[in-house]
Amino acid sequence: MTATTATTATDTAPGGASLGTDPVALHAPVIEWFHHNARDLPWRRPEAGAWGVMVSEFMLQQTPVSRVLPVYEEWMRRWPRPADLAAEPAGEAVRAWGRLGYPRRALRLHGAAAAIAERHGGEVPTDHHQLLALPGVGEYTAAAVASFAYGQRHAVLDTNVRRVFARAVTGTEYPPNATTAAERKLARLLLPEEPATAARWAAATMELGALLCTARTPDCGRCPILEQCAWRRAGAPAHQGPPRRGQTYVGTDRQVRGKLLAVLREMPGPVPRAALDRVWHDPEQRSRALGGLLSDGLVERLPDGRYRLPGSD
Repeated sequence: MTATTATTATDTAPGGASLGTDPVALHAPVIEWFHHNARDLPWRRPEAGAWGVMVSEFMLQQTPVSRVLPVYEEWMRRWPRPADLAAEPAGEAVRAWGRLGYPRRALRLHGAAAAIAERHGGEVPTDHHQLLALPGVGEYTAAAVASFAYGQRHAVLDTNVRRVFARAVTGTEYPPNATTAAERKLARLLLPEEPATAARWAAATMELGALLCTARTPDCGRCPILEQCAWRRAGAPAHQGPPRRGQTYVGTDRQVRGKLLAVLREMPGPVPRAALDRVWHDPEQRSRALGGLLSDGLVERLPDGRYRLPGSD
């Protein structure tokens, strides 16, 4: 596949420095590598459609593919169209979300499905601005759906892509903790002009970051752009920014919230407070976690003092 030039070597990266490499020198080998090495994932198959892409993008945020796959497949069997999900109570989405973590994503996906059914005749919109207007859909998800489902030209910046660009172009081991305007500018500079090629580039750079240009042990020897990589040319300097701290889970409110939700997911109906009190020893932390679930709309308290998932019987 021939990539289309997005810019020239005289264009500048964020901060005013020359890109140093003609983007075409990156496009062709990365896309060719992807052609031969892309994983066969269900949301990449034509039958997944735009709804399958959207579901996968919600699920894959901060969650590895191996955990997402079984939940995604069951979700799509149960709710193959947005209208199917919208017809169910939001609590069923939370229940089906299982242990993927960050369950507010389930509520947001249910809200997006309801909006698609109501505003767009049950079809995921093709227009980027209409995607952005859906509940729970932010800049990244709108760009990903427009690109992967509809072959449009958008900069798709997830953690993997940001890490690839940081190393290959800016010569740093890791990107900033949060996406910056400079990174968005760089992504636009690197984007091929032809929409289908740009969509392929987005998927290819994401896969490169997931499989080879990983955070802890990058497999540089197999990288298709090893010779062009600014970080490797600089001697692979160690990270100089703020310390990178892994997310803790054990003993946190997140863990307690997960335990409380597990009780509600496993029971067919509302549960008494006593059933929730048994899952965690610290009453103050338990109450705080339950209060957060109530505030987030993930749990409802009935007049008789029992608790249930939202909208469940």
